[in-house]
Amino acid sequence: MKHLIISIFLVFVAGKTFSQYDPKALETLEAMSAKLKAMGAFEANFTYRLTNDVDNINEEFKGKMTVKGDMYRLTLPEQEVINNGTTLWTYLPDANEVNIDNYDPNSEDVNPSKIFEIYKKDFKYLYLKDETVGGVLCEVIDLVPEKTDAQFFKIRMNISKKDKQVKSFTMFDKGGNRYTYSITEFKPNINVDDSYFAFDPKKHPGVDIIDLR
Repeated sequence: MKHLIISIFLVFVAGKTFSQYDPKALETLEAMSAKLKAMGAFEANFTYRLTNDVDNINEEFKGKMTVKGDMYRLTLPEQEVINNGTTLWTYLPDANEVNIDNYDPNSEDVNPSKIFEIYKKDFKYLYLKDETVGGVLCEVIDLVPEKTDAQFFKIRMNISKKDKQVKSFTMFDKGGNRYTYSITEFKPNINVDDSYFAFDPKKHPGVDIIDLR
C-alpha cells in the first residue's frame, strides 16, 4: 500500500517514447516550476480519483501535502508520509505503526518536493491545447517518460494559463487505469517549522516502531 500510494501520487515513472520536446510546453513548465521554487513553503489540498471504464472502477479520496524545500508531509486517508530530507517515516494510523527508513535523494522515486520539476529529466513533453478546467483556463500538456518498460505511459497536466499553477494532472497506465489529482486549495508561502517534517512518537502513545535503517 505504501509504495502504491507514493508511486501513484509522486507520479511519473515510465512510458512510451515521445516524439518531441515542445518549446511551448517547456516555457509553461519552466514558469510553473520557477514560481513554486520561489516559495519558501506551500500547502495543497487535493482530491484523488481512480477510474477504469472497463473494470467499472470509480474511487475517490482527499489528501493534503505540505512542502518546504526538500522536506514534505503527505497526509492520506490510510497513511501519512513524512520526510525531513534525511529520514522517511510512513505512519499507518489504523495499525498505530510507523516504518522508518533512510531517505535516498538519488532514488528514482519522485517525492512531493520534486514533482513540479520531474519534467526536467527523462521526459518529453507536448503542448496540446487550451481548455477550461473547473472554470479555469488551462494549458494542457502531456509528459511521457523516455523509458519504454514502465507502467505509466502518460501524464496529462492542466496548468493555469494565468498564474502557471498546476490545477490537476492525470496519469494513465497500461491497464486502463486513470489516476487524477485535482488541487482544491493552494496556500503559497506558508510559515511552517522544520519540526513539522518529523514524526513525533510522543504524539502517538503505544506506536509500533519498525526501523528499517
